[in-house]
This record gives sequence, C-alpha cells and structure tokens, in this order.
Amino acid sequence: MDVEFIFRVAAIGILVTVLNQLLVRSGREEQAMMTTLAGLVVVMLMIVGCIGELFSTVKSVFGL
Repeated sequence: MDVEFIFRVAAIGILVTVLNQLLVRSGREEQAMMTTLAGLVVVMLMIVGCIGELFSTVKSVFGL
C-alpha cells in the first residue's frame, strides 16, 4: 500500500464531507446521504482492489 493510496482515500473523504455539508445546509438531505454512500462505495472498491493484490502476492510467495 502506497502513501498515494492513503492520500487518495483522504481526498475522497474531504470532498465527500464538503459536498455533504453543502447539501445539508441547502436542505437536500437525501442527496447528501446519497453522496456519502457513493463516496463510501468508491473507497470500498479501491480497498477491494488492494486486498486482491495482497492475496495474489501471498499466493505467489507460498507457491499456491
């Protein structure tokens, strides 16, 4: 895992937080919730990719 990956996740978190606050203050709570869920899904998909790389590395190390 790179430092770049951590920065990407942090940037997505900051962007989602700002959008969430803007939408809540303008009275659009439903869109704010959907924005938060979309950000969560994007980060989870990124993490799943990293976990897949981890499993393939472990398989190659142990020769499975």
